[in-house]
Formats: sequence, structure tokens, C-alpha cells
Amino acid sequence: MSLAEGRYPLEGGQTGVMPVESSVSAIAWGPIIGGAVAATGITLILLLLGSGVGLTMVSPWAGQSSSAATVGIAAAIWLVVVQWLSSALGGYLTGRLRTKWAAVHTDEVFFRDTAHGFLSWALATVFVAGFLASSLTSLAGAGASAAGQAAMAAGVAGGAAAVSASDTDSAGAPTAYFTDALLRPQNIADRANADNGAAAAEISRILLQGAANGSVPDGDKTYIAGIVSARTGLPEADARARVDTVLKQIDDAKVAAQAAADKARKAAATSALIGSLSLLVGAFIAAAAAAFGGRQRDEEEDLIATSRGPLV
Repeated sequence: MSLAEGRYPLEGGQTGVMPVESSVSAIAWGPIIGGAVAATGITLILLLLGSGVGLTMVSPWAGQSSSAATVGIAAAIWLVVVQWLSSALGGYLTGRLRTKWAAVHTDEVFFRDTAHGFLSWALATVFVAGFLASSLTSLAGAGASAAGQAAMAAGVAGGAAAVSASDTDSAGAPTAYFTDALLRPQNIADRANADNGAAAAEISRILLQGAANGSVPDGDKTYIAGIVSARTGLPEADARARVDTVLKQIDDAKVAAQAAADKARKAAATSALIGSLSLLVGAFIAAAAAAFGGRQRDEEEDLIATSRGPLV
């Protein structure tokens, strides 16, 4: 056997098989990029369509909007559908547009097709993520600009108040609460009647300190009740009941805020899990669609037209 026939001479006159390695890479970037671009376009179209449909489900008017659970379930289902359709189209185009690999084992062809479909899906995902990140950045920049302008306006409007409050600069200091406790007068009614603004500010600082510590001490409750009694003319017991009612409302508001935060946390965790699941579905569908498209491509017969002379 000659070297051209794939064999080379060995010692003792024996012959062996020469390994053959293709000089062409197994990755065809053209079909991958084409499938990724197609999947990206379909994804953006379906996302816009889903946004339009989702906006029809919500309304600022009471009783005319779908529940949050319904909107969330619909959004999750639509996200999976978007990944399914876009990945199927992109993967199929990736497998169908490649050239036929000659002299390659069937298993290797299947692996290459699935790998091409996966790469196409990954590239499309990067494109969509970049587009969405750019859009969110633009929206965040616009919101930050508007917030900055509002803050500047608020700063200008509050300039006079800041100047007037400079004489009591320690009112917002961390030690203001303890300073108030040291300077509390013996006769609470005199404090309430002498300086109404200072009394209200002191009550606000007591409530803030109580919110930071988790509860308002009984001594502070008694002091606030004394100021309320002096201001409103209520008996001491009724003033204390009013203080307890307001403090309970504050605790209820804090519990409601914690419940809302926990609900938002659970919603974010669910969204992350559903998003990762939809991406896994998209990757699998893209690989399977690429294998299907590649198999259809290989089923086409390669026919070469040859010229023949006239039959005698």
C-alpha cells in the first residue's frame, strides 16, 4: 500500500493505518450567528407582544385589573413560550443552514448539531441580555436625572428651613433623643404649652428612637401621654390610650412593610427560578431543533450532473 492510500510502511514490511485529521474546524460560525440573530429578533418581538398583552391585564382603576398572582403566572408562562419559540427557530436554522459534513460518523454529526444549537442559543441569550441591560440602563439614567432635578428643587426650597434650623443643629444628631431625656421639664404641661413645635419635634425623635430599638419605653410613653393630655385636654388615662393606639398603628405599619418586603423577596426568588428554568428549556430546545434541522439537511441527496455522449 502507498501513503496515498492511507497506509505507511512499518518495520518488518508490515503496514499500518495512517490517522487522518481534517484541517477544517468542526464549528461553523456562519449558521450559529445566523440562528442567534434570528432567535434574538423573535425574542424581542415576542417580549414586546407579551408586554402589550400584560399591560392590558393591569389598570389603575379598582376592580378592573387582574390579580398579581394571575399576572405573575401569565408572565412566567409567556417567558417559557418565548424561550421555546425563539430557541426552536434559531436552533433549526442553525442546523439546516450548515454544510453537509462528509465522511463523519452519525453520532459525531448529532453531537456537532446539538453543540451548534447550544452555541446559537447562548449567543442569542447574550444579545438579548445586552439589549435589555442597555434599555434598563437608559431608563435608570433618565430616572436618576429626574430624581436629581427633584432633589435640587427640594434643596432650593428647603434652603430657608435649613438656615432657620441651624440654631438647633443638634436636633437630628444621634444623641438628640438622649439630650431631650436629660432636659425634660418636671412639669410636662408647661413644656407643651410653652413651645408647641419643640414638643412635637421631641415626640418625633422619641418615636424614631423607638422604631430603631423596636419598642418605646414606658417612661417615654408616659411623657408623650402627658404632652398629649396638656395639648388636647384629655384625661391622663385617655391620653395614654391614644398613645398606645398610635404606637400600635406604627407597629402594624412596620409589620405590613416587613410582609410586603418578604412578599417581594419571594416574588423575586420565584422569578429567578422561573427565568433559569426557561433558559434551560431554551437551551434544550435549541440543541434538539438544531439536530432535527441538521438531520433534514443530511437527508437531501447530493446529486452531481454529468454529461454523457449520445447513445449509439
